[in-house]
Amino acid sequence: MNYTLENFLNHLLIGNMSVDDSDDLIPVITTDPDEEMLPEDMPDELPLLAVRNTVLFPGVVLPITVSRKKSVRLVRKAHKGDKIVGVVAQRNTNSDDPSAEDLYSIGTMAKILKMLVLPDGNTTIIIQGQSRFQIDEVTQEEPYLSAKVSYCKDTFPNKKSKEVKALVHSLKDAAAKMLKLNPEIPQEAQVALDNIDSPSFLTHFLSSNLNVDVAQKQKLLEVNDGVERGTQLLEIMLREIQLLELKQEIHTKVHTDIDQQQRDYFLRQQIKVLQDELGQEGPDQEIERFRERAMKKKWPEQVAKHFNKEIERLARLNPQAAEYPVAVNYLEFLLDLPWNETTKDNFNLKRTKKILDADHYGLEKVKERIIEYLAVLKLKKDMKAPILCLYGPPGVGKTSLGRSIATALGRKYVRMSLGGVRDEAEIRGHRRTYVGAMPGKIISQIKKVGSSNPVIILDEIDKLASDFRGDPSSALLEVLDPEQNHTFMDNYLDVEYDLSKVLFIATANSLDTIQPALRDRMEIIELTGYTLEEKTEIAKRHLVPKQVSEHGLEEEDVKMSKATLQKVIDDYTRESGVRSLERKIGQLVRNTAKQKAMEEKYTPSIKPEDVVKILGPETFDKEIYQDIDTAGVVTGLAWTSVGGDILFIESILSKGKGKLTLSGQLGDVMKESAMTAISYLKAHAELLDIDYRLFDQYDLHIHFPEGAVPKDGPSAGIAIFTSIASVFTQRKVKSRLAMTGEITLRGKVLPVGGIKEKILAAKRAGITDVILCQKNRKDITEIPDQYIKGLHIHYVDRVDDVVQIALLKQKVKHPLNLTVSEDVKGMNI
Repeated sequence: MNYTLENFLNHLLIGNMSVDDSDDLIPVITTDPDEEMLPEDMPDELPLLAVRNTVLFPGVVLPITVSRKKSVRLVRKAHKGDKIVGVVAQRNTNSDDPSAEDLYSIGTMAKILKMLVLPDGNTTIIIQGQSRFQIDEVTQEEPYLSAKVSYCKDTFPNKKSKEVKALVHSLKDAAAKMLKLNPEIPQEAQVALDNIDSPSFLTHFLSSNLNVDVAQKQKLLEVNDGVERGTQLLEIMLREIQLLELKQEIHTKVHTDIDQQQRDYFLRQQIKVLQDELGQEGPDQEIERFRERAMKKKWPEQVAKHFNKEIERLARLNPQAAEYPVAVNYLEFLLDLPWNETTKDNFNLKRTKKILDADHYGLEKVKERIIEYLAVLKLKKDMKAPILCLYGPPGVGKTSLGRSIATALGRKYVRMSLGGVRDEAEIRGHRRTYVGAMPGKIISQIKKVGSSNPVIILDEIDKLASDFRGDPSSALLEVLDPEQNHTFMDNYLDVEYDLSKVLFIATANSLDTIQPALRDRMEIIELTGYTLEEKTEIAKRHLVPKQVSEHGLEEEDVKMSKATLQKVIDDYTRESGVRSLERKIGQLVRNTAKQKAMEEKYTPSIKPEDVVKILGPETFDKEIYQDIDTAGVVTGLAWTSVGGDILFIESILSKGKGKLTLSGQLGDVMKESAMTAISYLKAHAELLDIDYRLFDQYDLHIHFPEGAVPKDGPSAGIAIFTSIASVFTQRKVKSRLAMTGEITLRGKVLPVGGIKEKILAAKRAGITDVILCQKNRKDITEIPDQYIKGLHIHYVDRVDDVVQIALLKQKVKHPLNLTVSEDVKGMNI
């Protein structure tokens, strides 16, 4: 029998059981059993009754049902005799016929109080433990086990000691907590427990009623020291209390959760009734509102079918389900998108041209292309929007130009910065299966502006990146293809959306980093850097008024002349655009604002000499033509990212063995141009009356000043040739002459780029004559006449033509005496 705490009350009250015909009461709370039986009454040999799943402690009354034949014979014989048996727990509970090896060595002598024979043939005895014993020797195994024993004496100290009193109180407190935590045990058990005075019996009784395994109970039984047994018992009871408390906590929590769910259900039903009474919107009303909005949408039939399917799915969902708000957000997004809703384009082309001219000075090619697009759209009424890519250096107005286009067209304006975007989902969106899924930037911006035909600026498209999350530039292939974007599919939207009405304008600083397939889908429009004249006009028309307004000043508070602006541009900025120029102008304006705020006297007009006082010493030195009467010095024209500039090329000869030295931090292409020029000069030395032996007896050094500045490109070919020809012939180079053009080994002059910037740089430097390739004539026609006024441009096809124009017949003022060695006959030059 497994004897647990649930039987606690029954054991305490077992004295009320009727166990024989005379209704004798079986006492439970007795005196110390070791004192009840005299030592001479304790037999030296005991019949052993093996029990499973329980341990009998002294003083404890315990009902036991016996069914094994040996046990039945033993019980019946003992009941007829002295009613004394030795109760021992089995080690191996699976054994039906236990031997001496299957039993523990410590047991409890018990007295049979009553024996009952049940109708099913089993026998139940009620026994009370008397004294612990140890098996010394097994004397018989048949018809039942019997053994010689020696009795163990409890060494419990005087119960009046402080230690014993404290232990007794702790045990009773622990038992009271267990009774309180177990609602199945009646509270009367506490009264019976309070009536136990014997510390020994208290430990035995509580040990018997612990809900622990047999091995732990047997371990308590085998402890001789009463205080130690009580201490171990207390530890076990405290662990049981923790388990009961945890069990009660779990039960309470589960019960509370169930109650909360029921409460929420009833509250939701009440809210639904109240909403119906007040006419407020619930789930059903929300779905009905979606249907009403959908009837007013002008979306394609395919989208309408998809919407109806999704709203039917929403109607089947529980409003408390996690998927419900996701589905609601998706349907709202579908309804908020401007399907086939567009703004009306303004086809007043003259007004458009005025707006573009007012917002941006220069940029004639770009403006012309926009006007062309609008003209075709006006005539055809329907045209797939082109994909324009404005390519040029920073600060030239690429992004602001897109805003002006939107204003001129009367369309909504959207700017998307693509710099550093690495995730493909930024373009195509996330699938709705992901937590926190969102649509891509394209669809999100269209929803934001509420129009299907906005102007979308894809800013910094050359700075798109890619990593493990995908390649956004590949995702843009569909977006920026007029043949495909009318069926653009966003992952979140999951239905096709027409992007063909959107005017996409991309901006880029470099074409090299743009994916070739993506670059092929765009119409590239190059924006070159502004000239000095253009920067001056931009500053006068836009930058100065803007800075004056931003610094809280009035128009009459600041005046800047054209000379002042040109000094700032030349000496303090070196850029293609006007961003640095705007910052410098802002610095000048702030100086005036400070003086006005401090109520100091100041002059509104800022003169060129005032610029140095405010901005400090000049940051940059511009190249000015120097008329040097030295052979081998030629002026070339160069293109830089911040505009054109002049470039001096210097050559010098020294006695040697024909060694060539190039200096000035040159790139490979420029070095090859120098080698080409020398090779052509050597091959055609007789045309310039040069003794070919000089090439082997003189070292040539070609230098490009400003050695810290990297230089590369083929456009200095004819200038290098002219410099070498001049130093070998000692003929003077025509003054105020600059040139640019590539040279070949056949002596042909090839066209080069950046002509506009180079021509303007030549004019600023004081050049009067320029040599260009004949094929560069078309580039000159694109430059306004006022910028080339005063320049004499010579067009050439061959190097021979360059020599005739650039080299004068006269020698320089102090020519070198170039002679060959004495052993070699030659001519003096």
